[in-house]
Amino acid sequence: MSTNGKLFVVGFGPGNFEHITKRAVEALQESDFIIGYKTYVELIQGLLTDQTIISTGMTEEVSRAQEAVKQAELGKKVAVISSGDAGVYGMAGLVYEVLIEKGWKEETGVAIEIIPGISAINSCASLLGAPVMHDSCTISLSDHLTPWDLIAKRVEAAAMADFVIALYNPRSGRRTRQIVETQKILLRYRSPETPVGLVKSAYRDRQDIVITNLKDMLNHDIGMLTTVIIGNSSTFLYDDKIITPRGYQRKYTLNSEKQPLKPHQRLQKEAEPWALDQETGSMQEAYTESTGGVGLLTKAPEKKSTSFEVAMEALTRVKGQTVQQSITPIVQQKIESVFELAVSPGVANKQFTPKQMMTLAEVVGEKGTMEYTPNHKIVLKIPTTDPEVITGKLQSANFLLSPIGDVLTLKACDFCDGEKVESIPYADEIQRVLGGIDMPKELNIGFNGCGMACYSAVMDDIGIVFRKGKFDLFLGAKPVGRTAHPGQPVAEGIEPDQLVELITNIVTEYKQNAHPNERLFKYFKRVKKIQGYLYQDIAPKIKIEPAPCED
Repeated sequence: MSTNGKLFVVGFGPGNFEHITKRAVEALQESDFIIGYKTYVELIQGLLTDQTIISTGMTEEVSRAQEAVKQAELGKKVAVISSGDAGVYGMAGLVYEVLIEKGWKEETGVAIEIIPGISAINSCASLLGAPVMHDSCTISLSDHLTPWDLIAKRVEAAAMADFVIALYNPRSGRRTRQIVETQKILLRYRSPETPVGLVKSAYRDRQDIVITNLKDMLNHDIGMLTTVIIGNSSTFLYDDKIITPRGYQRKYTLNSEKQPLKPHQRLQKEAEPWALDQETGSMQEAYTESTGGVGLLTKAPEKKSTSFEVAMEALTRVKGQTVQQSITPIVQQKIESVFELAVSPGVANKQFTPKQMMTLAEVVGEKGTMEYTPNHKIVLKIPTTDPEVITGKLQSANFLLSPIGDVLTLKACDFCDGEKVESIPYADEIQRVLGGIDMPKELNIGFNGCGMACYSAVMDDIGIVFRKGKFDLFLGAKPVGRTAHPGQPVAEGIEPDQLVELITNIVTEYKQNAHPNERLFKYFKRVKKIQGYLYQDIAPKIKIEPAPCED
């Protein structure tokens, strides 16, 4: 028998033993009393030995908390159990409230330990795919302890703010209207096709998973053991999984082998169906015919006339005038994201015009930033709700737009202010074919228009130097660090009509075989041969003390 009382408030997760924490098991086995809702006690019965069990009904949470405090003050070790996490619609708060009413102080009162568990929003999300990858909230529809009017306001606020929403306690035998009212509220702000996941008894013997949408969710069984997860405006379905992207605006496609040159093309709905369109319009405009609205992964079904629409058309013909149909607009919040891209006057052109500089000032505004780089490009970071407006203005000013990050970048010289024009078409073609494609690590191709190589192409991952009507090739430069070195000269006199194909083959091999974050010089050193070119170690041979960052 315990001489010092202690309260354990235990969250045991979904209910199966594989997902309960080691500390939770220890607390249960250490306790003299187990207090909880009778269904929850049954779920953990296999972990108990000779503890005294006090189990009560669904709405008797306060009495359970009071009994737990009473027994702890008598010197017992008491475990108050909750499914999921005890601090999320569990018993932790009520236990503290009872203690506070009795004047409890941590230094002098009974000890209390809150033991976390996996909450329903997390366990259910894992069974549905990845629906909770962006801002989310949990709302209990039980009005047992919270007035319904307040719950309804919270649902509306979450809908307006485009949160992913997890609904706890959605419906019981006596409480059925709340989930109906919730759906009505959500349909004022979300597409009827918004993905919805219904998970009953997650990770328990009677587990049931239903993937549906907002308009059809009430056609399925929803009860007290069901958690309802409702996607936001960017959530989509793929292979019976609910996926919410981490951001609303993606600057580039995620899986395209060939990246288009212009970022604005990558932002079109056809290329990025999960991107959020910020236009406000009618339900019909937002989700069927218009190119605006919320992008869905699958193509919108062909619009068919409903019986109501047929009737309206008949009335129009009878009366000889148009009968207006009132449609409640769906409100969509303008979500501002940071749009990042690089701009330059062109591949060979390095001179910015006054119009281009004025355009930059206009699109960047007071909130954005511009950073000039040694590659004669300007990196822009612009908070915006509409990247297509930004790219449209930049394109109208004749900027070359490029993605940033782990992509292929062509860095060409100015060809002596455009006087040495013979090799420029080949640089333009490399940019057209390869510019901006995803790489395991950023990959820079340096391009010099004459044998002087004054633009340091030999210090880039792939160096190309035009000399005497043909091209020389350098591979595997280490461009930075105290052991930096130029690329290895691997070929001279490459015929111009062979250049683009050769560079494409090198890039393709690196893209397919390199490890993530592996620079080209490391890849070349590891595999010893690229497209038949053998690796030679040309790093400095003197002993160099390691840098603090272990370079």
